[in-house]
Amino acid sequence: MVRMISGETGFSEFEMDLEEFEIQKIGKFSRIWNLGHGGSVIGKPIFLNEKIYFGCRDSHIYSVAAETGKELWRFRTGGPIAGPISVFEGIVFAGNEEGYLYAVDVERGKLLWRFRTGGEIFGKPCKYKEIVYTGSKDGYVYALNMKTGKIIWKFKTGDMIAACPCEYNGKIYIGSFDEYFYCLDAETGREIWRFKTGEEIWSPVRFQVINGILYFGSFDNYLYAVEAETGKEKWRFRTGKLGNSSGPVLHKGVLFYGSRDGIMYALKEESGKEIWRFQIGEEEIITQIALVNDDKLYFGAGDCNFYCLDTETGKEIWRFRTDGVIYSSPTLWKDRIYFGCWDCHLYCLDLNGKELWRFATSTLVQAKLPPVMEDFEFVIKKSVSETEEKEEEKYELTSLEERESQYSVKTEYVMKSEYKQESEYK
Repeated sequence: MVRMISGETGFSEFEMDLEEFEIQKIGKFSRIWNLGHGGSVIGKPIFLNEKIYFGCRDSHIYSVAAETGKELWRFRTGGPIAGPISVFEGIVFAGNEEGYLYAVDVERGKLLWRFRTGGEIFGKPCKYKEIVYTGSKDGYVYALNMKTGKIIWKFKTGDMIAACPCEYNGKIYIGSFDEYFYCLDAETGREIWRFKTGEEIWSPVRFQVINGILYFGSFDNYLYAVEAETGKEKWRFRTGKLGNSSGPVLHKGVLFYGSRDGIMYALKEESGKEIWRFQIGEEEIITQIALVNDDKLYFGAGDCNFYCLDTETGKEIWRFRTDGVIYSSPTLWKDRIYFGCWDCHLYCLDLNGKELWRFATSTLVQAKLPPVMEDFEFVIKKSVSETEEKEEEKYELTSLEERESQYSVKTEYVMKSEYKQESEYK
């Protein structure tokens, strides 16, 4: 076995023939738990009433004027904000690395309540009726009263959760590091179905349900298309070797999906068949949901560029260079595009890629960012037939009864005395 992990890229000492080796993941994906404190912005900005809201690795939630970029207020939490925030019914919801879910008044930037989980929160909260949902590194999905922060139910998966739950038709969908994707009843937390992948599931963006089909990626290198109601697989699409953690966007029957191997794919919605691909770089990851407007595709990437492509051909129209990697999904308002960047700025561009303004967070010191290849290594290639045969054995969708016997950690929906009825915030 040849392991070549060094420097920022992981390739700096590599001198042997790449064709003799392949990339394989080693252990659980850990890069997201090792991000540092700084002014970097990772989550998608939220637009509401001519204001932009976003969280930052400097521990702050910001509100700025969409027209000018002028700061309106900031609220300091107790730790770096790792993922996107949400805004529902006049409340900003944000999870952070100290394990709290914060509820902040959208107009004044004042704390309404906070609830502490048992681990870091890396994910965008979602909402159903008067309930807000979040996952935690402690492996639980939490359902809280959005007005008071009191817990309603929690559901235990088999490992850490670092994903953004989504709601669809009264159900909550979320993936876990235990390699399963779960469908839960939104009101009770009862498990409806689970789907087995080949590796952990991590997503810094909201899982997508489009036309009744649920889309999610896994670190087994597949993008899955699954019936949201039943959990039955429709198709899967294989990307490169660095896993998947983003979500697709649909436009005119075509799904646009960015992968961690630095490729933006255009896929047929019905079959998952590839139409075209746009290569950024083997190590320049895409971990966001792209934006489509007027037959143009907009997204940022790990090479510090923000791209505009033609949706029909995949041809590049323009690119905008920043000073940091871009993991933030873009937001559109009028003829403006907003996105956060690791270089400690929120950017506002026009549709031609011209910068209109940028907003600097509280510090221009970027958060520590571990190498992309930190959890991967080079190994001598096995025969194709042997590799494919072993991979096919990983994937299955069985009945819940059959899956219970295969699953080493039992599902524990906590419906009675294990959870505390009172709010845990101070």
